[in-house]
Amino acid sequence: MKTRSNYWQILPYLRPQRLTITKALACTIAFTIFWPIIAWLIGETAKVIGNGDLKGFAQIAGFSAIVFLVRGTVQYGQDTLMAKAALIIALNLRKKVYAHLQQLDLSYFEKSQTGDLSYRLTEDIDRIGEVVNKFFHQFIPCILQLIVVLGYMVYLNWQLTLGALIIAPVMALLIGWFGERLLIYSRRSQDRISDLSAMLAEVFSGIRLVKAFAAEEYEINRFVQEAEQNRRAKYLAEQVKALQFVIVGFLEAMSILLLFFLGGWQISQGNLTGAGFISYVAGVALLIDPISITTSNYSEFKQGEASCDRIFELLAIQPSVVEKTGAIALPHVNGQVEYQQVSFAYQPEKPVLQNLNLLVHPGETIALVGPSGAGKTTLVNLLPRFYEPQTGNILIDGINIRDVTFSSLRRQIGIVPQETILFSGSIAQNIAFGQTYYEMKDVESAAKIANAHQFITQFSNGYQTWVGERGVNLSGGQRQRIAIARAVLLNPRILILDEATSALDSESEALVQEALERLMRDSYGGLRQRTVFIIAHRLTTVRRADRILVVESGKIVESGTHDELLAKGDRYACFYAQQFS
Repeated sequence: MKTRSNYWQILPYLRPQRLTITKALACTIAFTIFWPIIAWLIGETAKVIGNGDLKGFAQIAGFSAIVFLVRGTVQYGQDTLMAKAALIIALNLRKKVYAHLQQLDLSYFEKSQTGDLSYRLTEDIDRIGEVVNKFFHQFIPCILQLIVVLGYMVYLNWQLTLGALIIAPVMALLIGWFGERLLIYSRRSQDRISDLSAMLAEVFSGIRLVKAFAAEEYEINRFVQEAEQNRRAKYLAEQVKALQFVIVGFLEAMSILLLFFLGGWQISQGNLTGAGFISYVAGVALLIDPISITTSNYSEFKQGEASCDRIFELLAIQPSVVEKTGAIALPHVNGQVEYQQVSFAYQPEKPVLQNLNLLVHPGETIALVGPSGAGKTTLVNLLPRFYEPQTGNILIDGINIRDVTFSSLRRQIGIVPQETILFSGSIAQNIAFGQTYYEMKDVESAAKIANAHQFITQFSNGYQTWVGERGVNLSGGQRQRIAIARAVLLNPRILILDEATSALDSESEALVQEALERLMRDSYGGLRQRTVFIIAHRLTTVRRADRILVVESGKIVESGTHDELLAKGDRYACFYAQQFS
């Protein structure tokens, strides 16, 4: 059970803004000083009006104009400076969280909901920024206003002030109790809205499947159920807030009635003048707004605490695959890859790879075949350190990949996946993905090698054509050829082709296959070939591999060329017969 608020973890983000916050607080203090002056002015105004003193009223009016002008100036400084600091704090926190997410390994994202992560990066951080802003912009000024105005009220008549404050402890206890209830309901509400966001992201990304199965009504019902759960959770929080305002408002009204009773008694005793009582009542009126705002702020702070918990809970997650301290940059490699006694499991009781040994020579093309779940994709995913083997080592040119930096390792490994991922942006930006600076001539050369230049130039905007979210404006074959062009431009020494043609029609497959053949050679026509790993269920794509490895239950059970394995008449021959019977 959580016993300590996570708000204290915001302090490191406040420190860089301490100068701006200090200036804002200086404006706040100056602004607060004017409250007792305003209360005094109200009493004096009532006095001169009651006496019919127009000259005195003109003097007070002129002084009042100066007071409100100066007060408005410092209020502007307070508001703008605090908004600036709060927005920068939210920005820095958002950058920190996003950068932290980029450091987490694939296993975390496979278990997380995209909508929930998006909600944390947007709504939760915005709420924390609002809390910081309101704390300095509203909460502290209101507390100072309460202190200053109460001090002025004590100065006017301490007995009357003491009587008026009898009800204050009851109000403080009630506000605290309501705040705790709001925290509970806010956490529940934010969990529900995160679930709703995750469901929406899931449905919109798979809308083609929804329509293919005529599942619109099913998804609408699912959405309605999630939305209803969210509504109930938020309604509970709103009920608590509404009840809080009713009870606190009732207590405020009772305290005002008590005030008038005590004021009348003090005037009858000669301890207070009529003008003094009007100033005192003005002071009480000036207390109502800060009390209301403070109550509201406390409720919002409790709601914001739930967001704070979710953000710092995310920042506390550590990646399971980490870069070694003092890791070296991997030099330009020839492409020899060696797996030494490698074992890996996503779950301890279910091993995927078991004591696997494999030596791949520079420029060799290795094909991995076998049933689904055999460990083929896992084997190649260990190479760029998407996951960490539990035992064993993986070497590239004799260098342990644990000893090198992520960027230097992954920059020398190109991947063309089965499901091509494109991002919103131009075709050129997608081909040059991950590269801050690039030359268009290099992008075009890569596209030509990938058989993509022809269809790209048919678009009216050519390479500047916007591909749309996830590349929806392009066909599957076009997206795949852009992915190949991306790998060509990277010019890796090691290449992974993971079912790169399995989802294509025969015409697109022929174009992609031709592009892959070029990619498997050095990108600009050199004689040296890349080291290539091909994962394929279609055996037509692996016939020309230097070596075909049959993987079953995390072990290599057969190895040889296409002709050798067919002649052997074992597992590979069985797979081949099933496809070409």
